Amino acid sequence: MEQQPDILLWILGSGLLMSAIALIGGVTTILGRETLQRIIPSLIALAAGSLLGGAFLHLIPEGMRETELSSTAYFSWVLIGFTLFFSLEQWMHWHRCRRPQEDDCNGTKPVTWLILVGDALHNFIGGLAVAGAFLVDVRLGITMWIAAALHEVPQELGDFGVLVHGGWERGKALLANLLSALTFPLGGIIAWLAAGTLDITFLLPFAAGNFIYIGASDLVPELSHHERVPRMLLHFSAFVVGWVLMLAVGLLS
Repeated sequence: MEQQPDILLWILGSGLLMSAIALIGGVTTILGRETLQRIIPSLIALAAGSLLGGAFLHLIPEGMRETELSSTAYFSWVLIGFTLFFSLEQWMHWHRCRRPQEDDCNGTKPVTWLILVGDALHNFIGGLAVAGAFLVDVRLGITMWIAAALHEVPQELGDFGVLVHGGWERGKALLANLLSALTFPLGGIIAWLAAGTLDITFLLPFAAGNFIYIGASDLVPELSHHERVPRMLLHFSAFVVGWVLMLAVGLLS
């Protein structure tokens, strides 16, 4: 496939604009600390729903359409992604808490780093996919970018809430989100350089396993500590909204 400079501009421009969406969490900086603490659980629920919806409604189905792997090999990659993040979190928690006299383990939670790693991988894959669409047709690339952006808005809001809940200062959480989002244009550049010859299909089920682990193992348990029924219903609704948004993106794209 021919590498066209104007297509590269589309890829770079759309990639940088997508990365800027990571700053959407900044809208919460105008809120007071108590207000932010009140809405954080709902943001966590939204993130959990978005992550699980993205895995089951986008990454896994799209990967199955593109892959030549057998079903056993394909879902093995899902389990590898899940297992890698499980072992990574175990190692990070052990490394942080092995000397109680120096660290009481009350700093940033391991899940926050997993969110950033998973988001960076997700953005990298998204950059590859959107750039591939631009290489086929600019209008197709724009359509895919809009669908991806609709996916990113609720996810980035939820991710920001998870980072703050996990002990990050707001400014550092925004910067970390932005840095993890810059893998999107990086993926786009690599796709342009490879001119459509890069096979990334195994990364789709791998990333799905990452998101399933984060959403189901780390985030959902955070929502089980509220005894008041109205709060429980609010969090449940936010979780449902998260995956319904992912469903809507798939139906509209």
